[in-house]
Amino acid sequence: MSAMSTQELRSIVTEVLAELAGAADAAAPPSTAGTSALAPAPTVAAPAPSPAPSPAPSPAPSPAPSPAASSQSGGRTPPATSPDGDHLSIEVSDPTVPEERHRIGVRDAANPSGLVNLAASTSARLAVGRAGPRPPTRSVLLFGADHAVTQDAIFGDVPTTLLDEFGLFPVQTKVTTQDEYLLRPDLGRELDDDSKHRVAEKCAKKPQVQIVVGDGLSAAAVTNNLPQIYPVLEQGLRDAGLSVGTPFFVRYCRVGVINDVNDIVQADVVLLLIGERPGLGVADAMSVYSGWRPTAGKTDAHRDVICMITDNGGTNPLEAGAFVVEHVKNVMKHQASGVELRLQESGSR
Repeated sequence: MSAMSTQELRSIVTEVLAELAGAADAAAPPSTAGTSALAPAPTVAAPAPSPAPSPAPSPAPSPAPSPAASSQSGGRTPPATSPDGDHLSIEVSDPTVPEERHRIGVRDAANPSGLVNLAASTSARLAVGRAGPRPPTRSVLLFGADHAVTQDAIFGDVPTTLLDEFGLFPVQTKVTTQDEYLLRPDLGRELDDDSKHRVAEKCAKKPQVQIVVGDGLSAAAVTNNLPQIYPVLEQGLRDAGLSVGTPFFVRYCRVGVINDVNDIVQADVVLLLIGERPGLGVADAMSVYSGWRPTAGKTDAHRDVICMITDNGGTNPLEAGAFVVEHVKNVMKHQASGVELRLQESGSR
């Protein structure tokens, strides 16, 4: 049988909808007009078995009117239009608000209370539910929104007004673009030549503590947390009787840059405030790395880190600042950091 044209299909759908409308009228109280109106209805259905008008009896279009039929007859299929009958309603609630972010999406869970407790114990995406083999729409939208936030954090810039507020002059590593920063971590561990000269000219030499701020993988971490943690650090170190060097900001910064920095300033302790790798949900967490007399060749084994400093589910920046000050005092006491500090504290050295 040849394929039906679009015009033929529309004609069939129109006839079927007209028949359904007639059936609905039949449900009303009988009247003379109603009786005469119903007369043509059997004639529309009668040609169905006849082979001559082949498109008419085709069952293909029968699913098309089913939503209309269901809505007219009070079936369970929802109407295709909004309550005012103007257009489809595609409103979706904001998936980033707390009640939506933590909503349990699993239907008919075997242990609902246990599932709620499990989901509340972590920020991981648990119990989001599914729609057939796929995640539900709200979960996909939330993932997309969180991913967009991480992109903003990674590719964003720390405002110059913030650096000016705390007297941080800017320098840069050997990285030249954000894409290169992501592809070449090694270049983010060394200052470029101009920056080395600038640090050598502007920074006080041989302080007890040198503070360095770096954007790392989240400019948002510096923007959101520096105004709170930096004053606590600076004041706490000075109150502890420790001399603090000239602070500055490093763009395209990796943790290993503290070795390069200290080869110039020769501090006892270097503190690096740097943006952490953003996660899907928390994109503004800061870490504070520290090391006793870092220099070329020293690794993470010679460093300490205090991480997840953020108001969004982590350590409060004010509290973290006070903790860092106490840690620096401990490093100065033992003249060690990293694994060596742990060994000395445990009595193994």
